[in-house]
Amino acid sequence: MRFTNVVAMAAVAAVALCLLSTSSPSSLRRGAPMSGINRISQPGMHMRSSNGLAGLNSIGKIGVSMPCDSRRGTGDLIMVAAEAGLVQSLGKALSKSRNAMQQQFNLLMTGEVDDDTIDELEEQLLMADVGISTTTVLLDPIRDLVAKGETDAERLRGVLRDNMRNILNEVHVPLTPATDDIWVILVVGVNGAGKTTTIAKLANRLQNDGRKIMLAAGDTFRAAAVDQLGVWADRLGVDMTRPRDDKCKPSTVVYDAIEAAKKGGHDTVIIDTAGRLQNKEGLMDELNKIYKAVQKSVPNGPHETLLVLDGTVGQNSVIQAKEFNQVAPLSGVVVTKLDGSSKGGAIFSIAQDLKLPVRLIGVGEKMEDLRDFSPDEFIEALA
Repeated sequence: MRFTNVVAMAAVAAVALCLLSTSSPSSLRRGAPMSGINRISQPGMHMRSSNGLAGLNSIGKIGVSMPCDSRRGTGDLIMVAAEAGLVQSLGKALSKSRNAMQQQFNLLMTGEVDDDTIDELEEQLLMADVGISTTTVLLDPIRDLVAKGETDAERLRGVLRDNMRNILNEVHVPLTPATDDIWVILVVGVNGAGKTTTIAKLANRLQNDGRKIMLAAGDTFRAAAVDQLGVWADRLGVDMTRPRDDKCKPSTVVYDAIEAAKKGGHDTVIIDTAGRLQNKEGLMDELNKIYKAVQKSVPNGPHETLLVLDGTVGQNSVIQAKEFNQVAPLSGVVVTKLDGSSKGGAIFSIAQDLKLPVRLIGVGEKMEDLRDFSPDEFIEALA
């Protein structure tokens, strides 16, 4: 295929932009929520009708995934151009955190650095909700270099960026299916963190990747939560298991969902859970029952236990993560609402203090705004 000189020049320019960044998004996804899906009701579950949208594969059809798996010739330039756009869009989404933290980096960009400069930098990092222990880990190597006579601002700034990147990379694990069996994802978090929306966005992206999704409405303590998840299931055209009746326990919903997934040929089950119980013991008891229900059908499940955290609450998100991690063996966190937060520094504390990987980040309201977390991309966009 021939491309005009204008397109080729734009692509080459994008290559140059990419060379200035360190991001490398692993994939690009495209898709839109489905609507108008005919559905049938059965006891305990919603199932998509057989005359749904299966088999559509042309451009412009609803819900079509557009993976780009070719990186050859001019196509390579187009992909790099798109990747550069992702970095720029992420930078816009993180503008509040970027503006807040840019002050700290600017302190190390000009002139000579001394102990007073480091103290100012420490104060700014704490204000950005990086946390005391993580700030210490970030700044101790810089203090040591300054004590040995290093005053070059650009070199010290590079050390700070490297320290940040190392904290994130040390625990980073991408979210990928780790089983040939049904992939069971348990999602936990407090009410208001964006848990239900995150489940919908995750279902959408996995569906666009070719997976068949079953949602489990496990938050039986709130009828509104079941209804809200049902609305998303209808919009996306995915199947969902509801409580059998008003007295149905979350563990029963989970068991029903996995059994229905087996019969329906689903390869992924995403479980919603209660956002708030009266005490830690109640939460632990409920999650234990859910784990047992999963393991009746999938012995090595759940494969992921993801905690959804509100990115606007800063260090409070770290406290929440500690509490949940004592109750359930978390495999990672999803940080939402980063587009409206100036407290993105809490991500470093989650990685450093709790040794938990950030698996996904939410940077907007659109379906595609749930992104894989890339430490390099995050540092590049933030700093």
